[in-house]
Amino acid sequence: MIAVSFSAGEPLLAAETSGAPLTLDEALRMTREHNPKARQALEELNAADAKVTESRSAWFPQISGKAGYTYLDPVSEMTFGGLAMKFMPNNNYNARFTAEMMLYDFGRTASTVDLAKAARNSARLRQDMTLRDLSLATVQAFYSVLFLQEAVRVQQKEVAALQTNLDHMQKRYDQGAATRFDLLTTQVRLAGAANREIDYQNQLRNQEITLRRLCGLDEKAPLSLKGSFDITAADMDADKLAASALDHRPEVMLARENFKAASYKKNLATREFLPKIVGSASWGSTNGYVPDLDKMRTNVAVGVELQVPIFDGFRKSAALREATAMKRSAEQQQLDAEQVSQAEVRQSVNDLKSSAEKIQTTRLQVSQADLAAKHARIRYDNGLATTLDLLDAEAALAEAELANLQARYEYVMNAYSVRRAAGDLIER
Repeated sequence: MIAVSFSAGEPLLAAETSGAPLTLDEALRMTREHNPKARQALEELNAADAKVTESRSAWFPQISGKAGYTYLDPVSEMTFGGLAMKFMPNNNYNARFTAEMMLYDFGRTASTVDLAKAARNSARLRQDMTLRDLSLATVQAFYSVLFLQEAVRVQQKEVAALQTNLDHMQKRYDQGAATRFDLLTTQVRLAGAANREIDYQNQLRNQEITLRRLCGLDEKAPLSLKGSFDITAADMDADKLAASALDHRPEVMLARENFKAASYKKNLATREFLPKIVGSASWGSTNGYVPDLDKMRTNVAVGVELQVPIFDGFRKSAALREATAMKRSAEQQQLDAEQVSQAEVRQSVNDLKSSAEKIQTTRLQVSQADLAAKHARIRYDNGLATTLDLLDAEAALAEAELANLQARYEYVMNAYSVRRAAGDLIER
């Protein structure tokens, strides 16, 4: 592989300013720290973690306090020897603390906690997938900028060569040694090359915008990159990578967590048919006790309650059928995720091998095109080649250089695709 480095100014980092060129590792770090999607995934994980704590609350007593006043009229009373006697006051006061606790629910709470834990694991895996996809997008934008900077340089070299040819052709035309056709042909080639340079410049600016957005860079700050297409050769053992994908690919692990969650949900739906035992206790102060109805007295209450579901309009049976179907669906999702991961590994390895072969062929193509362009220039200067021969040779050289650059760019991107397919989270 041929190493190349490029730079074009100074970056203004989000929340930090540095004069050093931006490396790929630094770009990945900034993306993971500053990108809104990365923060969103983190907050979703925090929410899932809080849900686990919430699900455990059923194992603890629910304690509450209340105080109230009630006015009743009329109230029960009797008359003895002309003297009225009330059995309850008109003014009723009540203040108490109450504790209720699920004593036994046949595993409902445990299944709910397991379901919340599975959701938390899924949120963590989705966070890994989000960070990985953001990292891969950053890698693509980073190397696209490097590729387009080099493509612009190659195109500028072609434009400069065509401009030199046009100047030379103009002199020959003025001297009567070249035809109007030769001059127009050179002008057309020059205009075409200039248009291609404009296209590359526009693509470069757009990729720089994308990279700034991903990394959280100031959109108006100049961008300086330090990178190379010379990377360590990627592993091409498809069988080894496929095995790694089954163990580490987030999509596969997420499908397995979804299957676990579906199993917990079915288990929970099954236990909804079972009774619950609830205990309660309260301590407080109230009035209304004979003979002194207005005196506040301390009282205590303790109770146990058995709640048995009898009929709910077929809600629980429908929920059980739903949970059973969702479990079967999750099982198929897991199977599909495993098959897709295996296929993507082998496809990405094939793409990587193809781009490695293209590097070798385009490198030879550049060498041959460069030699052909030099010979064409010599033959043209000696009157042994036409203008079209020279222009074709120089255009072929530019095309070969761009093809080699494209092959190196594709090799880098395919190497990262192999890592992604095998379960690598692209942290660097």
